[in-house]
Amino acid sequence: MLKTYTYPEYAYRQSEEQRTGTLKRHPVVIIGAGPVGLTQALDLAYRGVPAVILDDNNTVSIGSRAVCYAKRPLEIWDRLGLGEEFAAKGVQWKVGKVFFRDELAYTFDLLPEDDHKMPAMINYQQYHLEERLVKACDESPLVDVRWKHKVLAVEQADDFATLTVETPDGIFKMEAQWIIAADGAHSDTRRMIGADFTGQFFQDRFLIADVVMKADFPTERWFWFDPPFHRGQSVLLHKQADNVWRIDFQLGWNADPVEEKKPEKVIPRIQAMLGKDVEFELEWVSVYQFACRRIDQFRHGRVIFTGDAAHQVSPFGARGANTGIQDCDNLSWKLKAVLDGDAPLALLDTYHEERAYAADDNIGHSTRATDFITPKSRTSLRLRNAVLELARTEPFARPLVNSGRLSTPTPYLASSLNTPDSDVFAGKMLPGTNCADAPIERDGRSAWLLEQLGRGFVLLSFGPAQPVTVGNITAQVLEVGRDIIDSKGVLTQRYHGQRGTVYLIRPDQHVAARWRRFDAAQVQTAMRRALKLQ
Repeated sequence: MLKTYTYPEYAYRQSEEQRTGTLKRHPVVIIGAGPVGLTQALDLAYRGVPAVILDDNNTVSIGSRAVCYAKRPLEIWDRLGLGEEFAAKGVQWKVGKVFFRDELAYTFDLLPEDDHKMPAMINYQQYHLEERLVKACDESPLVDVRWKHKVLAVEQADDFATLTVETPDGIFKMEAQWIIAADGAHSDTRRMIGADFTGQFFQDRFLIADVVMKADFPTERWFWFDPPFHRGQSVLLHKQADNVWRIDFQLGWNADPVEEKKPEKVIPRIQAMLGKDVEFELEWVSVYQFACRRIDQFRHGRVIFTGDAAHQVSPFGARGANTGIQDCDNLSWKLKAVLDGDAPLALLDTYHEERAYAADDNIGHSTRATDFITPKSRTSLRLRNAVLELARTEPFARPLVNSGRLSTPTPYLASSLNTPDSDVFAGKMLPGTNCADAPIERDGRSAWLLEQLGRGFVLLSFGPAQPVTVGNITAQVLEVGRDIIDSKGVLTQRYHGQRGTVYLIRPDQHVAARWRRFDAAQVQTAMRRALKLQ
């Protein structure tokens, strides 16, 4: 189907419970083997929780899907052993350029500071990413991926749920303590549960054209407003792996989706943009309309929604898949604590608290970008064009230009899991914020801070501290100067690490609390708060 990629076909296998007719209860069943479902299973396995993935297909996603993956998801995948590989195989970039008509309006840098392990952004086709995630799942003894398993019904009890599953060998039932619905924007699980979306569809259409070509464009994000080759509309250009380039053309609401996908319509658009002498081949063409919306509750009894099944945003800003991967990061450690009996169900409700807040933040960014890119009145159009004109020479206007604010993590600053500061700190590492990476040395070798975090609670200390235990959970100490060496001073600077400073880090690499001196009783109270034990 594609010139640069051959889709794998994964074998359907009959499970033992289906073969023997045994009704088995699993700790976690994940519906959907896309990037979010696969990552969720790997993160659970990383924490020792077995998971079964059910997918009604037997290959990776077809066509042009997500392509841009941001630094925070790459850091999450790096914890799972995949980040370096994705960063190496994807096209790394951090510079974006915005053009108005035929002139450069301004340039931005997504990662203006050095000393981060992961790049600001990579472009990597979703099918490549999914295929590698599937391989990682197949290599894990705690992940069971079942292809050609379609969920027909979900029935809930107080402490488990029953799934009715259709396979090529017939229908059978299985049970799960928890179901994670990662089955995408058109989620059947959402329909079964009755978890409706609220939000809005935008009345505009865009054409995605993935083309194979050898071009001299730099590996940057280029966005045009009202370019001479596509007057009155916008265009986006991105480089992907394998010399595939993603081009998005705004078409307008009245465009005919069927007509616009025809090669005789697409090719002249691309030629007008690139010039008639540039050789290219069409890899994939589709027309889409987008929405910004989410479900009202991310947990419905024993069913928890993640990724596009829980929330949708416009593609501007690469907030779809990136947000979904951060859903996984937030959910896994909480589910582990609840399954182990170390935390109450209330901890799982903070998944909705924190990730619905993040979804609303992303929806707000996407809605504002859409309104800027596709103004719906003459007044809005004049205002937008004035901003673009001023951005060429006036720095104050540049933050007002919105071609899609690129995905960054949403800090959970108001989370009920945070312990508010009682001391004075500078910098960005407030409670609820994901930890900034920093270069360190450990055991005489170069390393990175985030590599030392992520499986459990950690006390990052800039002076002596002791492990603190709550129930069966212990926060281990990572002392700067003893366990790790801050040879470049970046760690100390980013965490405002005065002598005696202590940070309590959650298992998802977020700050839970911080103090200027170690106090075991204060740490224990903060851990209990982070686990919803008080």
